[in-house]
Amino acid sequence: MIDGILLLDKPAGLSSTAAGLRVRHLLRADKAGHVGSLDPLATGMLPICLGEATKLAGEILEGDKVYRFSIGLGARTATGDTEGEIVETAAIPVLDPSAIQTVLRSFCGETVQVPPMYSAIKQGGLPLYKRARAGETVERQPRTIRIESLELLRLTDRELDCRVVCGKGTYVRVLAEDIARALGTVGHVTRLRREQVQPFDPSGLVTLEQLAAGASFSLLPLAAAVPHLRRVRLDSAAARRLGMGQIIDAREALDSPLGETVCLEAEGGAFLGLGRVVAPARIAPKRLVAQRVSE
Repeated sequence: MIDGILLLDKPAGLSSTAAGLRVRHLLRADKAGHVGSLDPLATGMLPICLGEATKLAGEILEGDKVYRFSIGLGARTATGDTEGEIVETAAIPVLDPSAIQTVLRSFCGETVQVPPMYSAIKQGGLPLYKRARAGETVERQPRTIRIESLELLRLTDRELDCRVVCGKGTYVRVLAEDIARALGTVGHVTRLRREQVQPFDPSGLVTLEQLAAGASFSLLPLAAAVPHLRRVRLDSAAARRLGMGQIIDAREALDSPLGETVCLEAEGGAFLGLGRVVAPARIAPKRLVAQRVSE
């Protein structure tokens, strides 16, 4: 049994699902699931939850992401990246770095974004990308997204390099198109790398080649997925009752707001899973992990 989180450096040309399956095969893991899909074009950090860590994928999805991306100016494609055919062209105005920075700052904060047709969002039971491949275009509801920061890294006559720190649900392909439009032209993503999924450190990235070669690597412990949550330590009796689905008393959660998710630990520090505050100093099980017993 393998429990933990692998920070895969996903290569270009491979879907997130295929990358997760390859990791599962190489490590002979019982269960594996990726967090936060990356397009085949994209490279970079793709957390792979193994074993009991799959129960924490929802918490990881809440973390901010850091992307470095390039915008090819003067052409818009059907998919918003280099994989689609060009559907629109426009002249590229003379661009000034300070003016570009002003435009980029205008995207920061909370804003709305219309998801692209080439996305996995389902409408009528079908992913939008399947409808797009069939030549359909359907109305998509705008979604609220948050851009923490957006900076210009490099500028050439036909391309911008940028770095963005953003909240969940942000489509960088759409952001690139919107930036190009605000600059008076059209554009598409030519390169995309996810540098970080918070709270994980990019120094822990592992490649498929390293895994296949049997190189040493470290899995992150389950608790590494939830460093932002309040810790509540339980004695053995409370942990046992919680494992049976009972609500328990926990003075450490006395000042916790109702509905707060907390991280549960055993007396020795072992990670037990997640709980939910249902009353002052009262916790119900939310998502518990199996405790492996070493022989």
